[in-house]
Amino acid sequence: MSASTNPIRTYIRAADAVIREHAEEVAALDQAIGDGDHVANLQRGLAALESLAEQLERMDWSAAFQKIGMSLMSSVGGASGSLYGTFFLAMSKAMKDKAMNLPNLAEAFGQGVEAMKQRGKADLGEKTMLDVLIPVANALQQAARESSGVPQAVETINRLAAEGCESTRNMIATKGRASFLGDRARGHIDAGARTSQLMIGAIAAVHVKNPSTV
Repeated sequence: MSASTNPIRTYIRAADAVIREHAEEVAALDQAIGDGDHVANLQRGLAALESLAEQLERMDWSAAFQKIGMSLMSSVGGASGSLYGTFFLAMSKAMKDKAMNLPNLAEAFGQGVEAMKQRGKADLGEKTMLDVLIPVANALQQAARESSGVPQAVETINRLAAEGCESTRNMIATKGRASFLGDRARGHIDAGARTSQLMIGAIAAVHVKNPSTV
């Protein structure tokens, strides 16, 4: 990845575009077993980040992640704001005084996911966005250990994110409103898992289509 944060605006816009494209789908997923406001909250957070893009582009990665985390905590409602905010704040700490490369990104992403797990008191298999983020974190760390090329790493990450999202379909939820539904939550993909998958795929695609950002 680039040592510069210049690509941040591209990443934000890619995430925003894919969420807008799938907004109705995500809203339907959330209305089935959640509070029904996940996609609206997420779009509000992405809009806030777009307004900060010029500032973010002038920062180093640690400072940018910190700014993103604080913005998401204040602009995104529900559990998602707290969880994504925690994720980026942990990434900020992990990236302090470090260059942006695959090993450092893998380490920071992993620490972000661990912080999210602790904040949400959740783990793999509980029908949440972690069913996407944990496999992606593991894939990044493996790619860093094996010095995989970006295209190969992206292919693996996209596959695992899709599999993780689909795996939530037949899970019983243990967190949030869906946890009150018991077996009735089966048959529905978790909305947070779906948006996590979508955004990861959109951001990863930026690297494939624009090698100069890698």
